[in-house]
Formats: sequence, C-alpha cells, structure tokens
Amino acid sequence: MEIENKRKLKERCALRRNITKEFLAEFLGTFVLILFGCGSVAQTVLSRGTQGETLTIHIGFTLGVMMAVYIAGGVSGAHVNPAVSLAMFLGAFAGAAVVFGLYYDAFMDYTGGVLAVTGSNATASIFASYPAKHLSILNGFIDQVIATGCLVMCILAILDGKNIGAPKGMEPLAIGLIIMAIGVSMGLNCGYPINPARDLGPRLFTAVAGWGREVFSASGHWWWIPVAGPMVGGVVGAVVYLLFIELHHGEPEKHQEEEENSAKDKYEMITMS
Repeated sequence: MEIENKRKLKERCALRRNITKEFLAEFLGTFVLILFGCGSVAQTVLSRGTQGETLTIHIGFTLGVMMAVYIAGGVSGAHVNPAVSLAMFLGAFAGAAVVFGLYYDAFMDYTGGVLAVTGSNATASIFASYPAKHLSILNGFIDQVIATGCLVMCILAILDGKNIGAPKGMEPLAIGLIIMAIGVSMGLNCGYPINPARDLGPRLFTAVAGWGREVFSASGHWWWIPVAGPMVGGVVGAVVYLLFIELHHGEPEKHQEEEENSAKDKYEMITMS
C-alpha cells in the first residue's frame, strides 16, 4: 500500500516537460552553490576572520559546486538552453537572499546599518566579484578568460569518454577539486566567479537589497568582466581542448583492432612457450 501511494504521488507531482525539470534542477543546484559559497564568505568577513579564512572560502565554493553538480547533473547536465540559464540566475539570486537573511543581524552589527560597496566595512564583495586594487580592466578580463578556460578544459577531460576521465559517480568530486585548484592558484586578482549567473544574480540582489547602483558602477564599472570574461573563456577552453586533445583520439575501430592484435600476439606467445 505504501509503495502504491508513493507511486501515485510521483505520478501526480512529476513534471512532464523536460525544460521545466531542467529549470528546477538548475535553480536548486545554483541555489546550493551560492548558499555554501557566499555563505562561507559571509561567515569569514562578518566574523572578522575568527570563523573562517581564505582557505575556508575555497572549501565552501568547492563543496558548493560539488553538491550543485550532484543535485542537478542527472537532470540537466551540461546545457546551452537560455531558459535553464535563467534558472541558474534566479537560483543565484535566491541563494544570495538566503545568505543575507541568515546573517542579517551580523550584517547590521558589522556595518552599523550602512551597506557599503567600498571602504573598510564593505560587504558587497561577499556576494559578487570585485577587483583587487592592483588589477586593471584588461588584466581582469584576461584573468577570467584563463580561469574559465582552464575550468572548461578540465571538465571536458573528465567527461571525455575517450580519455581517462573520472570513475562513474565521482565526476562532481573531480569538478569540485578543479574549482579548488582554480581558487588556490587564480583567486588573487578578483576571486574566481567563472560563471556569469553566479556573479550577476547575487550582484543584482545586492543592488535591490540596500547596496544600491554602486555595485554596477564600482571599480570602473567592473561588473561586466565576470559576465563577459567567462563566456569568452568557455569558448577558448573548448577550442583548445578540441585542437590539443579531442582531435588526436584514435579511431574506435583502430583501437579495437590494435587490442585484438595485441591479444592474439599474447596468446601465440603463451602457446609457443
């Protein structure tokens, strides 16, 4: 009876349209990413370093990405669908809102009620990327292209069926470790947003939640760099992987023939000995 009730509940609640399933999966996955990632930044900043440090932020985003892939990967996978991209954006916005609500009292205590984008008590960088003082717009763009390109190349290597890849079910862990590697090696200039939805969604939230339009005008209108840079970097990474790795995979028939010949040679050697 219990099994039958569960089956009926699933039939009533299950979605029929694939795009809706993907939308909800990406929304929830990105929500978890921002909740863990930005939450780790908020805990570190608002505690003035007593409850976190740079490494804990890297760990927060690493685990956030890993769990996001576990949650959404089986439903939406790798997508090029604008509707699903919108779900990622909305999920990031909602995740930022929950982090702000979770630490609202801490924000008020830390800032004295003044939500600033720049200055000693700035908190907007908890949610979105802002450049270090030494970073130029051009260098920032290159930074994001390189970081995102590396991410895409590594993910393609993990998912490439003709490559070594990752064991089945371990792909999210491997992708999370890629994020960790990027964070500890390329995070100095401006963090590592490497995802337009991840940066733009929380930034828009800060704009309407009290930080104001300065979140878009600060640092020479920096906001477009974490949006455009990853888009270019994704294409660059995919092209580099194609030219350097994918085009050089052997033909399946050739591999199979080589394996059969090798097995035949071994058999002959054994029978002759």
